[in-house]
Amino acid sequence: MPEPHTNSYYAATAHVETNYPQLSGSERCDVAIIGGGFSGVATALSLAERGYDVILMEQHKIAWGASGRNGGQLINGFGGTKRIRHQLGESVEDLIWEMGWQGHQIIEARIEKYAIQCDYKPGYMEVALRPRQVRELEEDIEYYQRRGLGDDVHLISKTELPDIIGTDTYLGGLINNKNGHLHPLNLCIGEARAAAGLGVRIFEGTKVLDIHYGEKPVVSTATGNVEANTVVIAGNAYHHLDPKRFSGLIFPAGSYLIATEPLTEAEVQALNPLDLAVADLNNVLDYFRLSADKRMIFGGRCNYSGRVPKNIKDTLLPRLLKIYPQLAAKSIDYQWGGNIGIVINRVPLIRRWDKNVFSAMGYSGHGLNVAHLAGDILADAIAGSFERLDVFDRIEHIRIPFGRWFGNQIVALGMLYYRMKDLL
Repeated sequence: MPEPHTNSYYAATAHVETNYPQLSGSERCDVAIIGGGFSGVATALSLAERGYDVILMEQHKIAWGASGRNGGQLINGFGGTKRIRHQLGESVEDLIWEMGWQGHQIIEARIEKYAIQCDYKPGYMEVALRPRQVRELEEDIEYYQRRGLGDDVHLISKTELPDIIGTDTYLGGLINNKNGHLHPLNLCIGEARAAAGLGVRIFEGTKVLDIHYGEKPVVSTATGNVEANTVVIAGNAYHHLDPKRFSGLIFPAGSYLIATEPLTEAEVQALNPLDLAVADLNNVLDYFRLSADKRMIFGGRCNYSGRVPKNIKDTLLPRLLKIYPQLAAKSIDYQWGGNIGIVINRVPLIRRWDKNVFSAMGYSGHGLNVAHLAGDILADAIAGSFERLDVFDRIEHIRIPFGRWFGNQIVALGMLYYRMKDLL
């Protein structure tokens, strides 16, 4: 039986509980997709819109992993762009900029086209804790304005911040109204419903055991198999398939969140009257926003070593109260966490592994936007257009030997270095 969703605010407020069947026996299709998070569902929907016959297999429930547990912040761009520019040259600069927003465009179009109720709200602010981060924001807004964002971006001074986010913790901020926030679980469930409506066969509770490569690859599961022309691997941090290709490339990092009881209207007006999603500029960052029913959702301080906190509330609440001591009397109604996929050089593993096997994973914290971009890129590639895929496919990745546990310790050590940089 598939595991239910973790006991999160999102699971408690999901509009519906998915109930797709388990795969039984043998099936055939154009494209078999492994993983029912945003990567798998977005790819399935993109392909179905192009007329492909698609089967999607998920070990547990749709959006069971990070796709249904994340902070709900829709942020432009993707990791590793410095590495991409260094390796491929400045000629890809315009394409990187365009791709950095395509996930947003896809999400906004699908919310409207398929009437997906997921509490989408524009408005996002990065905040600075160090003078050098203020300078980074000043450079960013100049770049955004050169790129034509104009009135969508605003630099906020330290003196203005308390009126906007109710705290004097930060030295400055940059509001970007092209970014925003939403209920990720309801979005993914809504997209899966749309894909199923276009003919995608979705199977939950279907654990994939192996992939047999060849002219017609076969995906073997515990309860049946699927023969396809093409396979997409979209399992991210939770998959253990094909260690020959993936071992040492992608590592799970724990990400954790808490949600308070609903705030009063007066508290909302004092703490976040513009209803912004907020994230600081540290490498090991904190982030927060209000839910649709005005709870404070707060997350941060990813755990890269693989160790799970004994108590998520006890770990995160002191950090929340450092920013908002006025919330000390509020109860914490939900605490939850899960794993995101981390790649050493931060460049997502959107790539072609064999002539008919592709992957989409390893977004290093930018999954909401980039997973939708990845789905569109892979749909294009399967249809024969490789321009965007080539940007990611040509990047050299760092592989850490000796298995996932050892790799996680190396990643944790590297992040300790960046944490020290944050503090200096």
